[in-house]
Amino acid sequence: MIKDYTIEKLLNLKETIAAELFEGKTYPWEVLSEIGDFIVKLGRTLDPEEYEYREGDIWIAKTAKVAPTACINGPVIIGKNAEIRHCAFIRGKAIIGEGAVVGNSTELKNAVLFNKVQVPHYNYVGDAVLGYKSHMGAGSICSNVKSDKELVVVKDGEEKEKTGLKKFGAMLGDNVEVGCGSVLNPGTVIGRNTNIYPLSSVRGCVPADSIYKNREEVIRKR
Repeated sequence: MIKDYTIEKLLNLKETIAAELFEGKTYPWEVLSEIGDFIVKLGRTLDPEEYEYREGDIWIAKTAKVAPTACINGPVIIGKNAEIRHCAFIRGKAIIGEGAVVGNSTELKNAVLFNKVQVPHYNYVGDAVLGYKSHMGAGSICSNVKSDKELVVVKDGEEKEKTGLKKFGAMLGDNVEVGCGSVLNPGTVIGRNTNIYPLSSVRGCVPADSIYKNREEVIRKR
C-alpha cells in the first residue's frame, strides 16, 4: 500500500459535491470508472431552483458563468459560481466544483475538479482528480495513456500499486501548483501543497509540501 497517497492524505472531501463517489475507496484513481454513472445519479437529485438541466444529462448551477462559445457534452455537473470560459471543451463525465475555472481551450474528460480548482489556459485534464484549490499553469497537461499502451502502475520509490487502468491522467492533492508547460505523465500522484516547476515532466509520486524541480531534485518546504 502506498500510504502517503490515499484519498485521506490527498483530498478534503468537504470541498466537493462528489464526496459520496470516494466513499469506501482507498485511492482517488479508483473513482475513474464510476464518474459518469455517478453524475447521472447525483444530477437527478439536484435542486432545480439552483441547477438548470440541459438535454444530455447536463446540470449547470444557475450562478455559474458559461461562455456561449463553450462546448459541453454530458454527463456533466457544473457547480455554483464556477466559470466556464471561451472555447472550453468539456467532453463529458466531468464534475466541476464550486468556484472552479475552466478556461480558454481547456479540455476536460472523465475528471473530478474539486471546489476552487483552476485550469484556466490551454490545459488537458483527462481521467484525473484535481483537489481543492489546485491550479494548473498555462499549457500544462495530464498525459493519460502510456506510449506502450500498458496498464498504469503508480510508483513511489520501490513501492508499486497496480491500478488496472489503461487511462490514468493525474491525481493532484489539495493546493497543488503545477507550473506552465508541464506534463504530468500517466500514474502521476502529487501530494498536498506541492509546487511543480514550469516545463517539468513528472511521473510517479511527489511528496506533499514539496517543490519539484526535477526527478533528482525534490525539496521539502520548510
